[in-house]
Amino acid sequence: MTEYGDPARPGAMPASPRTAGTMFAALYGGPAPQEGRGPDPEHDAYALFHQRSLAMGWHDDRSAGGDPGGTPGAPGLWAVNDAGWDHPLADPGAGLVSWFQAEAGAVAGDRPLPVQPFLRCAWDVTARAGTTSLTAVQVLVPVQGIDTAARPPYAIVPSAPTAGWFAGRSRRARTPVEVEINSGRDPSAPAVAQEFTDRLGRLDQEVFAPGAREGNGKGAAPAPPFDDSFWNGPPLHGAVLRGELAEWSCEAVGWLAEVAAESAAGTGLRSPLLFTVTRAVQRK
Repeated sequence: MTEYGDPARPGAMPASPRTAGTMFAALYGGPAPQEGRGPDPEHDAYALFHQRSLAMGWHDDRSAGGDPGGTPGAPGLWAVNDAGWDHPLADPGAGLVSWFQAEAGAVAGDRPLPVQPFLRCAWDVTARAGTTSLTAVQVLVPVQGIDTAARPPYAIVPSAPTAGWFAGRSRRARTPVEVEINSGRDPSAPAVAQEFTDRLGRLDQEVFAPGAREGNGKGAAPAPPFDDSFWNGPPLHGAVLRGELAEWSCEAVGWLAEVAAESAAGTGLRSPLLFTVTRAVQRK
């Protein structure tokens, strides 16, 4: 874990197994977490993130360096790097309530980047600390860790089989959202957004119903709470989509981000993608 107040940095061990790259999640909403802010480090954001990852079998001890005593580490989906409630680089008015950084393990040919469980874990920790609602979910996905050539024909969109979890939700659960796809200094965002909507249209899915799309633009997404050098920033090139999400949950956002990452890789993008979903303000 980095010193409090230091910018987060990727933290894979030099001798660790091959990884896909760094995932970073930032959750916005309220109220601000109350638990885990005391002097006891066993219950801070990092400790809770690590404990929850272990409990669900998601933590990859191999990427984290294994046991100090020399026992081989257990495989998993990611190695915990860092986490916190506040971040020195966050916009003070954005409403950041928590952030999480992990090194994703290498992705199998027929599996997606583990964004859905990563965001689920992030929400479990944030809710445990007292936050009850979210206004936006932002995640940096390591598109460069996807090998499209290794995808078998039946797994062009590896997240497709899990869409059934979100099927059959009541109409009341559907939530208007704004989706912003940002490729940083790479001008690929409009092409990624087009491929994203095309893939969604070909899938048998009820997770997201796309609406209007702005090929180039800036939406309501807050500035990411990390330095431009951390990815391919600054966030110069973005595309905004509006539509309805089957439910307002981190899992639904994670599923959508996995499809966006595959879409980006399909266009040839080889750098991280910043993906933000903001809950639309309901007008009475």
